[in-house]
Amino acid sequence: MCGFTGYFNFDNKNETGNQIIRQMLSIQKHRGPDDSGIVAISTKEKSFENVSISEDINFKSPSDLIFGFNRLSILDLSPAGHQPMISPNGNVILMMNGEIYNAFDYKPELEKKGYVFKSTSDTEVVLHLYSEYGMEKMISMLNGMFAMTIYDFDLDTLFLARDRFGIKPLYILKEENRLAFGSEMKSFKPLPNFKFEPDFSKLDEFLLFRNVINDTLFSNIKNCTPGTYLSIKNGEIKAHVYYELNEEGAHKISNDNAQDQLENALQKSVASQMISDVKLGCQLSGGVDSSLVSYFAAESLNEGNLETISIIFKDPRFSEEKYIDKVAKQLDLKAHKYEMDAQYYFDVLEKAIWHFEHPLNHPNTIGIYLLSQEAKKHVTVLLSGEGADECLSGYSRFIKALRFPFNREFLGGLKRNSKFAFEYLSYFLNPNKRMVMETAFGSLATAHSLKSDFKLDKAINERLQTLDKLDGNTNLKQRKYELLTYLPDLLMRQDKMSMAHSIENRVPFLDNNMVSTSLNISGDLLVAKHHGKDENKVLLKDICASKFGEDFAYRDKMGFGIPLREFFSSEVFKQKWNSKIAPGIQKRGLFEIKELNSWINNIASASADQMDAIWLMLGFELWAQHFLD
Repeated sequence: MCGFTGYFNFDNKNETGNQIIRQMLSIQKHRGPDDSGIVAISTKEKSFENVSISEDINFKSPSDLIFGFNRLSILDLSPAGHQPMISPNGNVILMMNGEIYNAFDYKPELEKKGYVFKSTSDTEVVLHLYSEYGMEKMISMLNGMFAMTIYDFDLDTLFLARDRFGIKPLYILKEENRLAFGSEMKSFKPLPNFKFEPDFSKLDEFLLFRNVINDTLFSNIKNCTPGTYLSIKNGEIKAHVYYELNEEGAHKISNDNAQDQLENALQKSVASQMISDVKLGCQLSGGVDSSLVSYFAAESLNEGNLETISIIFKDPRFSEEKYIDKVAKQLDLKAHKYEMDAQYYFDVLEKAIWHFEHPLNHPNTIGIYLLSQEAKKHVTVLLSGEGADECLSGYSRFIKALRFPFNREFLGGLKRNSKFAFEYLSYFLNPNKRMVMETAFGSLATAHSLKSDFKLDKAINERLQTLDKLDGNTNLKQRKYELLTYLPDLLMRQDKMSMAHSIENRVPFLDNNMVSTSLNISGDLLVAKHHGKDENKVLLKDICASKFGEDFAYRDKMGFGIPLREFFSSEVFKQKWNSKIAPGIQKRGLFEIKELNSWINNIASASADQMDAIWLMLGFELWAQHFLD
């Protein structure tokens, strides 16, 4: 797990020194504190040189393509794992952030073909796979999480690639005469004539969903689409889709052995992701997903050797401590628990936003920040349960999608949005629009209150187009849609908060085979009646029940909640709001400050939608102050 950055000048303006790339690497040093490397490439002269990171020196030859790498050593801690990594013949230069869990399956085959390995790193396997098979075949062979960049002298082509599901970030800055790339957007700041410029064309979408899919609120910067690689030659950028999620789910698993296949897939996935030359543990919330990951991880280690990290709260309504304790006791885990309070929350909020580079998507992001901070005292790698809810119908909205919609919830929504009843009915009566809106955090009423010219169609059109292209019945389409639109932002949360503390986060539920197995399971086995009650994620809960008991697996889902009302009532928040946030929002003029102030002044009676809006505006303004002002 690491971070990389670099840039490609298209206007014949060559770099002569390493000052810029050194500054770019310094900004994201937290992603890889163990080692750094620079390679300067002259695509015109077909030459390259390794450059010392420790010295401010000029390149031997002016260079137009610069690679920079920060390394967090996980596999092969020796200098042999140094990156950027160069092929033996000097024709290919590779940087990779992530882990390839099936890399060593290919090593014997490559050795038979004459490849000699100098390290025990998965990066070297990927380098030789590329040399042997080329980009298209190589990348389709990989099972893991990754972002990578490759320059091929023979093809005179730069490749940029991201894993199937977007577990690792890869940001692309496209300007008229320059292309920059990096694991974090902050690394672009030292580039000459660069300044973060806002792009608020998708502000309506952001207000409802807290994110813009694989995009940013910055002009000219996008996050590379998962399952895609880019080829850049002669200044021309082409996108190539190597993995199409929509093709999943076509080979149904019989209901009789679906549970066994799912359990076997998860067990194998977790086992494959235990490879590490440093200490490894689990992120344990006490929920079904993380508890099962911990169960199978504990199976792979000697008894008593697995360590888990958990966040708890004083308020029992938000704490799953008793379930964490049950898992830890049953599995004989070295369990570490840390409590979060309002003071810590607001103390680190701005640091978390600086790392996230976007208004924080979920209030519990700070919980993951704290968890990762504390985890660093014990481990370097953490496994988490991210991705299970999207693949296996884990949210309550999967149940709603299969129900006749006219119920008390519909009437409650109509009442809350009474001023916009026509707009509300326009999406609620359309199954696809309703499915899209189920992943929204804000309501029509709060969106209109915050932005007087808010337009619903503008907010949902792109997401609706994504859903319309998907195949399958209602449940399968919904799972695919969640994987494409809801999950990517959660994965960025995991990546940024863990890497802020040099922690690698792995996600076994997003193993290639695990996702294929999940999407080939009938939705009838995932959303079904259990003891007369509608339940979601049933098959996974049944597996969990076999390990931890029925009451454990089928309790009401709590998630990773945050006591926002309590936090917003605290003096530390009120002081921050009045001195810094409210004046900034008013000066920026994008959102209505009077409504926000009225909700805060009546926080005890504020609705869930209104508290959500306060959270969103808090994060947005702090982000804008950091990156735009």
